[in-house]
Amino acid sequence: MTGTSTGPASLRYAYGTNGLADLRLEDALGVLADLGYDGVGLTLDHMHLDPLAPDLARRTAAVRRALDRYGLTVTVETGARYVLDPRRKHHPTLLDPDPVARAARLDLLLKAVRVAADLGAHATHFFSGVLPAGTDAHTAWPRFADGVDALLAAARATGVPLAVEPEPGHLLGDLAAFHRLRATLGERGGTGGTGETGEPGGLLGLTLDIGHCLCSEAEAPEACVRSAAPWLRHVQIEDMRRAVHHHLPFGEGELDVPPVLAALREADYRGLVTVELPRDSHAGPDRARDSLRHLKEAERW
Repeated sequence: MTGTSTGPASLRYAYGTNGLADLRLEDALGVLADLGYDGVGLTLDHMHLDPLAPDLARRTAAVRRALDRYGLTVTVETGARYVLDPRRKHHPTLLDPDPVARAARLDLLLKAVRVAADLGAHATHFFSGVLPAGTDAHTAWPRFADGVDALLAAARATGVPLAVEPEPGHLLGDLAAFHRLRATLGERGGTGGTGETGEPGGLLGLTLDIGHCLCSEAEAPEACVRSAAPWLRHVQIEDMRRAVHHHLPFGEGELDVPPVLAALREADYRGLVTVELPRDSHAGPDRARDSLRHLKEAERW
């Protein structure tokens, strides 16, 4: 998200709770605050603000108080692997052939939008999902657009932007697919507001995962930042190797971090830059410490 000031943005770093799954949420927030993080990428999951458990509003209010106490900003993420289906990762999705299954995903995402509003989050993250077996892209795109239309209506009511993430292997897998979604929603006429369906400054924007740029984009990651800048609502970052979708600690992959951070500052990006290491919970506090140190050093290069 771009700001109104004329100077370059001061980047604000966060760490994703999907990389702190072995910690209680309160403990995770305390660790991040002590390390000097500005925020947290909160994945709604069974161990951290379970979106399907009773008393969600009451529990959300308690998390809001904790965030305020620790001085942390938040983005709400919806990439929990098995929160809806204990046997199939990330299922169901908005692409599912079964309308009941699609409704379950949509209900989860609508809850996430409400949680984001109650937490004062700067964005609500979501993704398309992979094509179900037997479903082609021509059939899946209208299903996905229907779901996004419903989410946009909820976002309009709360004022919290949506941030769809291009995920390698998903229907919406790269920046070109994001622009296809924008075009599809624009052809439909949107959900009732200028700019809502993906225009710069509107309610539909991007979660740009910088590592994914090495997997799915021909351009260098810093060039992806520049081309995506008008739609940036959230940024995730980690190291990665070209064409290999494996989230790595900084220094273990091929990402040149300083040019990416410089491009974000040049774009006057004001949201969180969230370290995304979902497979490293076994060493979560250490990874969080080392990641912030690496990012701060990279800013000075």
